[in-house]
Amino acid sequence: MSSHTASASPPRPGSRWSPGTRPALIWTALILVYVLWGSTYLGIRIAVESLPPLTSAAGRFAAAGLVLAAVLRIRRGPGALRVDRRQLASAVGVGVLLLAGGNGLVVFAESGPVGVAVPSGIAALLVATVPLLVVLLRTVAGDRPRLWTFAGVTLGFVGLILLVLPTGGSGAVPLAGALTVVAAATSWSVGSFLSGRLQMPADPFVATVYEMLAGAVALAVVAVARGELRGFSPAEVTGRSWAALAYLMVAGSLVAFTAYVWLLHHAPISLVATYAYVNPAVAVALGALLAAEPVTARVLLGGAVIVAGVALVVSTERPRRLVDEAVPEPARR
Repeated sequence: MSSHTASASPPRPGSRWSPGTRPALIWTALILVYVLWGSTYLGIRIAVESLPPLTSAAGRFAAAGLVLAAVLRIRRGPGALRVDRRQLASAVGVGVLLLAGGNGLVVFAESGPVGVAVPSGIAALLVATVPLLVVLLRTVAGDRPRLWTFAGVTLGFVGLILLVLPTGGSGAVPLAGALTVVAAATSWSVGSFLSGRLQMPADPFVATVYEMLAGAVALAVVAVARGELRGFSPAEVTGRSWAALAYLMVAGSLVAFTAYVWLLHHAPISLVATYAYVNPAVAVALGALLAAEPVTARVLLGGAVIVAGVALVVSTERPRRLVDEAVPEPARR
């Protein structure tokens, strides 16, 4: 959520992919989404080492949103960003849920000292429950997912319990932080669910601009209310934190999102949806290799169970609406 995760309401992708696209291009874009979104969790962890968490997230989305708005304005002319009031209100609401609630809580959970903050790999595994949460929202709304879909949801939440139950051991996941990430995943799920039911801007790039700017404003307001800028000095921020923030903005919010939207129009959505269970594996691997985050047997078991549950849900729901509505948008994260 990351990524999750720039974020946008996905276009209705199921019927618009082009089977004539060269496989090499599809796999190049897919690898970008796999690696870049999977790496954003580690990027967040490095950025908040010396940057105020919510302030840095607000700056990231504000910058990415303004860059994307400028590109659309230059390429499409003065009316590129024109939307009506209902579309604007929908985009603002979804942006607050996805970016301020979803991404902001992940950033918050990853900030703090070792032993209090949630490791980036664990955060990615917890965020992977988004498709499972959306199934529950669909059920509450009156939909009737398939039996195997519910089996996948059950399996995924068993993995979630394995991860967050306190054990008292040195490798235990910080419970408060884990619950914060679960709250982030819930906010992201609600935003994803509503984006398919509200009157959003027809162009996903335009929707993304307003979502990012709305999320940035909401994050900035909360950051000021928390007093994050009190006593903050940019001179005290390390070079690696600045580099991580720039990476999150460019790689996570611009490059990966562009690749994702391109994939929605050129590849089967069942293939695009695989990022939902590849990203956590990438995040865990990078956290272990580059940040020495512990990967215990419990983490491996709980993570494997979550990923298996998500894979079952995505594969079972391919012909139905989950892929249009429940595959979590970029973040992430």
